[in-house]
Amino acid sequence: MTHTDIEVTAELVRELLRDQHPDLADRPIQLGARGWDNQIWRLGADLAVRLPWATDSAAELLVKEHTWVPVLAPNLPLPVPIPQRLGAPSERFPHPWIVTTWVPGEPADRAPITDGVESVTALASFLTALHHPAPEHAPVGRGRGGPLAAGSQWFDRQLTEATDRGSISDPDSVRAIWEDALAAPEWDGPPMWLHGDLHPANVLTENGAICGVIDFGDLCAGDPAYDLASAWILLPDNTVEQFFDSYAPSPDPATRRRARGCAVLRALAGIQIGDAGVRGLPGGKPTWGPPAQAALRRLIAS
Repeated sequence: MTHTDIEVTAELVRELLRDQHPDLADRPIQLGARGWDNQIWRLGADLAVRLPWATDSAAELLVKEHTWVPVLAPNLPLPVPIPQRLGAPSERFPHPWIVTTWVPGEPADRAPITDGVESVTALASFLTALHHPAPEHAPVGRGRGGPLAAGSQWFDRQLTEATDRGSISDPDSVRAIWEDALAAPEWDGPPMWLHGDLHPANVLTENGAICGVIDFGDLCAGDPAYDLASAWILLPDNTVEQFFDSYAPSPDPATRRRARGCAVLRALAGIQIGDAGVRGLPGGKPTWGPPAQAALRRLIAS
């Protein structure tokens, strides 16, 4: 993470709005969350301001969301944050920023998904609606949506480090899942629209059920296995088969094998970030560890 030297405050957000979108500047402003790439500030009851703050690519991702999410959102069955305004770089803040709709709910890393029946239906319906062939000029993922082999070095390093820290109790089973996924035939269909970053912090819940999906910064086109990995990452135990029965079209065995490999990558990332949070390291988020460990247990048991 490369945190900006600019301190983002409610006063700065209001000044940016007064400069560029004065009709919104008098709304109440309060911090919503500091994410991996962006800060989110609530703007009244129904809007939010998202400003890049912690990674070099954050601004580019926000512009991508502003371009593509309004095109896709009308066909999605779950609420998503829809960009409404684009803020231009200025002397006050040298990066683009956006105003989006606010989606109510609590992130699933803090308010876990416990209602399997409702959440299976919600997630399967969402991905069925999203996974359609993308146009030729659709964005390319940041290492997502392509062949799994590109992640082999990262997998080896993360598995070794997590095992050495005592965070992985059965590394042989984890490696077996990954090697099976690598051996599966690659995706040979058209590049499909992908959310690209479906993990518990990017899915909202209410009363234990999925009620929204946020953060489309990694929206891209590619292999649907990357999103289908969320069946293990997000859903409660013993619901994966129900998910794949509900998702359409039913994925072939090779896609399911690749999806398990993608899920292992996502689980290892969550364990790494969770461990860093427990140790107080920059970029660490302690709430990411428990759901990632649960996902890894589900993968090994499946």
